Amino acid sequence: KLRASYYLMGALLGRFGEATIGMPGGCNFEPRPIDQHIKGFEALGATVTNDHGAIHISARELRGAKIYLDVVSVGATINIMLAASRAKGITIIENAAKEPEIIDVATLLNAMGAKIKGAGTESIRIEGVEGLHGCRHSIIPDRIQAGTYMIAAAATRGDILIDNIIPKHLEALTAKLEEMGVQVVEGDESLRVLGQPDYESIDVKALVYPGFATDLQSPMISLLTQATGVSMLSDLVYSNRFKNVPELLRMGAKIRVEGRSAVIEGTKLHAAKVKAADLRAGASLVIAGLTVADGITEISGVEYIDRGYDNLVTNLRNLGADVWRQTE
Repeated sequence: KLRASYYLMGALLGRFGEATIGMPGGCNFEPRPIDQHIKGFEALGATVTNDHGAIHISARELRGAKIYLDVVSVGATINIMLAASRAKGITIIENAAKEPEIIDVATLLNAMGAKIKGAGTESIRIEGVEGLHGCRHSIIPDRIQAGTYMIAAAATRGDILIDNIIPKHLEALTAKLEEMGVQVVEGDESLRVLGQPDYESIDVKALVYPGFATDLQSPMISLLTQATGVSMLSDLVYSNRFKNVPELLRMGAKIRVEGRSAVIEGTKLHAAKVKAADLRAGASLVIAGLTVADGITEISGVEYIDRGYDNLVTNLRNLGADVWRQTE
């Protein structure tokens, strides 16, 4: 069920020299192989075998290595950092992911006694240490949750302040919202989003960080249905992440998918019964439902939405939305 379970591979391998982990689950929008993770572990000296659907990793001794990632992968970058922190010698990860979450994990590990430099750049240097110790660490705010609320505010022509966030992590989204005509006011640790009556159509490309986040492209499609004219959204990270589109069509959206791109013609949406196929598709449908003037939009598959949004219904109700949960 849980995709993040694979982080235990690097952690257990570094700590105990061995790990057996079931194949990771998570949202099923396209194959997300873990070959880059395995490549990294093998470079550090581990042996990886597939044992009845579980992955078994073991190493007599982990040794530092130079590892080039064929694909920029957040998961692989973090997993290799976890294992390499306890390897002998120096590990260098080239073509590493640059997401804020990478910097956050490196900050945590360094506070625990690791020696990691270059997190947030494409080359990370890790000098292995004998052991790690406890520490106190504040996790960075969830930029995708924050971004989803920003998009919801714009789509409903609302006015909300999102506090306790790092505005820099949301620069790509902020730029696109402003290009549409949304007013965004930046504070030190907050963003205020003021929706406007009319929006211009725009083109959006989802890329690895610091580009527009692929995790925000599904919610963004719902917002683009509210713009005047034809918008285009292309996902250059995942090729098949448009599972929200058939459901939005049921709500009257005018969208066609062409390969890695969705072409969205602005139009008013209407209420319908729809189903969330994955986490961000679910967020997209919630935003779409909030824009509907009359009628009740019923979304099933909320267990996906719960994965990435705590207190979503409470927060939306506090902002004035007429939304509730009901069990069948």
